[in-house]
Amino acid sequence: MATTTTPSAQGACPQKAAPHFPEQVTGMYILARALKNIGIETVYGLVGIPITEAGYLIQGQGIRFVGFRHEQQAGMAAATDGYLTKKPGVLMTVSSLGFLNGLTATANATVNCYPMIQISGASDPTMVDMNMGTYEQLDQFNTAKPLVKAAFRCSKAEDIPSAVARAYRAAVSGRPGGVYIDMTTPALGQIMNREDAEKLFYQPVDLYSPVIPNPESVDRAVELLTSAKHPAILLGKGAAYSQVDHKIKQLIEKYNIPYLPMSMAKGLMPDAGPLSALSCRSTIMEKADVVVVIGARLNWMLSFGRGKWNPAMKFIQIDVDPEEIDVNVPIAAPVVGDTGLALDAILAKMEGKKMSADPTWVPSLQAETKGKDAKFAERLTANKDKMPMNHWTAIGAIKPIIESNPDVILINEGANTLDDTRDAVNMSLPRHRVDCATWAIMGMGMGSMIGAAVATGKSVVAIEGDSAFGFSGMDFSTACRFKLPVTVVIFNNGGIYNGIGVPMDKTSDPAPTTLDINARYDKLGDAFGAQTYYVQTPEELAKALTESIASKKPCLIDVQLAADSGKESGHIGYLNPAPLQDITV
Repeated sequence: MATTTTPSAQGACPQKAAPHFPEQVTGMYILARALKNIGIETVYGLVGIPITEAGYLIQGQGIRFVGFRHEQQAGMAAATDGYLTKKPGVLMTVSSLGFLNGLTATANATVNCYPMIQISGASDPTMVDMNMGTYEQLDQFNTAKPLVKAAFRCSKAEDIPSAVARAYRAAVSGRPGGVYIDMTTPALGQIMNREDAEKLFYQPVDLYSPVIPNPESVDRAVELLTSAKHPAILLGKGAAYSQVDHKIKQLIEKYNIPYLPMSMAKGLMPDAGPLSALSCRSTIMEKADVVVVIGARLNWMLSFGRGKWNPAMKFIQIDVDPEEIDVNVPIAAPVVGDTGLALDAILAKMEGKKMSADPTWVPSLQAETKGKDAKFAERLTANKDKMPMNHWTAIGAIKPIIESNPDVILINEGANTLDDTRDAVNMSLPRHRVDCATWAIMGMGMGSMIGAAVATGKSVVAIEGDSAFGFSGMDFSTACRFKLPVTVVIFNNGGIYNGIGVPMDKTSDPAPTTLDINARYDKLGDAFGAQTYYVQTPEELAKALTESIASKKPCLIDVQLAADSGKESGHIGYLNPAPLQDITV
């Protein structure tokens, strides 16, 4: 120990210097620093044991912490953030049931290919392994592992920066997905000298490394496309996620190829554009001879590439994941690689080549579109003055307002509310529509609305069925607390599909599909200080929606529909084992 001496006439005794203790930090601080170091700007979550202090420390790093009422909605927000920004949205939860609530969203992100990281506090794994009955005991790591793209467990603080960096890389690389980090209490509570902790951080190189497609696959695809008589391009949400809009636009417009967007690819090219085949889905499936599939999967939403499709159809599939090729149907020309690089290669190879398309192909689709759109307009007109309103009455009031505000992001879920809004409202900008996507799950509305608003700063309108809103409605309070520019429009027809369900037994209980036709959802908005409306006419709805968007404040519009408005969704009727009338009681 060093000593100092003070000169003294009397020869005073030497005095010891004050001891120096190194500054110390916890694993929670290291986690916050690791997130900041990798470039995370927002964390969505719900705090409690053992992560509460970590939430404060994350804020201390200048990272926005958006606290929710339910972990599932926080996860949906993180997933939507990831989809819109191409950076992993981060969810933080407590252990046990908090972890499980969040895992629903992380699994959904994995299926939908959204980059996302879930970080959950976890019990000491040595106690879990011995089944000691510790606090919120659950083997979270092995529970999550089969449902996510990758999983890591941090048992000591030294592992945290590496786990965060690797999770980021896993979430965005190849086909994006959800990644789980098991943040154990020993790692979070561990104490380290700050000097030693700072040495753990590093800047990862090439977090996303785009893969160049095989030149032979490009040659094959170009030869097939240019020889097609009835070509078409199918756009999936992966094409929208890729953010290579100008390259897709060049391929379509330069070579005069009609396009058919899936629901979350609406707006990637204008729904009402001259080459849009949005109204000709069946014709594309039945008559196209070559279809370029960009960022989509030939799953249940596309009849698995079989059924209604032309049996002589040849698919060109551009996908980052080689395992997606030949799923459900043989792919004649797979192009495996980064979407942007694949399109660069295809466009370069097509330069100077001419298409062999039948000159009547595009005009015939345009004529069909014109006829079908006219009939669709008649449906809206026929329901314009219907009272009480039905779905088409309400959508007729909403459609021109959303279409005249193209920069508003549209969130949409429900049964009839989803199907009818998707079919009626045209989008003109990419990544401005988010819905329940591949799994067609309900309960993503409030989370996705909040994630979209936080990630982009844009105004967001969520059009919700009353049943769908019930899954996540309490987190409208989160939008109010953070003063986000969001509007929730609730179509209340009093039930799941509709409000006229009849019980099948002698009971006074409501039918399984019945909710409450007299519910006043606007009162929920009042409770949280939102601007609210209760509307019963299309004129009232149009006025309320216009005012709400303009206000850029949290707003809630309760739209009263007739109880008999709506029916069971016909798009996936084959999944129902038997129609109601065939059930014997």
